[in-house]
Amino acid sequence: MTGENQRVDASRTPDALPPQAAPVVPMSRARRLRTPALTLAAAAAAFAYVGTVDPNEPGHYPVCPLLRLTGILCPGCGGLRSAHAFAHGDLIAAFGANALAVTGYFVFAGFMILWLIRAYGGGPVPRLVLRPLHWWGIGGAALVFAVVRNLSFGSALAP
Repeated sequence: MTGENQRVDASRTPDALPPQAAPVVPMSRARRLRTPALTLAAAAAAFAYVGTVDPNEPGHYPVCPLLRLTGILCPGCGGLRSAHAFAHGDLIAAFGANALAVTGYFVFAGFMILWLIRAYGGGPVPRLVLRPLHWWGIGGAALVFAVVRNLSFGSALAP
């Protein structure tokens, strides 16, 4: 077979060179820190706003719809009061308003510290991978928290 019917595959010839990959250019430290710093700034701005505008005074924030319609406290009820107390450094009042939210603040702070340290050092960005079992566990914990805080023996968890 000669002529047009014969094709030569250059990738199968022994002298063919593998394709060259583009050189990896490391990101600058400022670029690596940009996303975690902006995330931290947004969280700090939210806490600063809630710390300034007191949720204990009526009219500043909407009332929880579940609480308004049924009188039942949801897992988030008291979260703004908790954030306000947390922003003012009153951890006891913050836990009294919503212990689940304060736990979330500390988990978020730990994740942010890890993210900032790794971004500063050039290490891999921490990935928060939650499998369905984890989501079910978080949802179950929130459900148990919501049920217990609405019962008489769990009134210490109510805001």
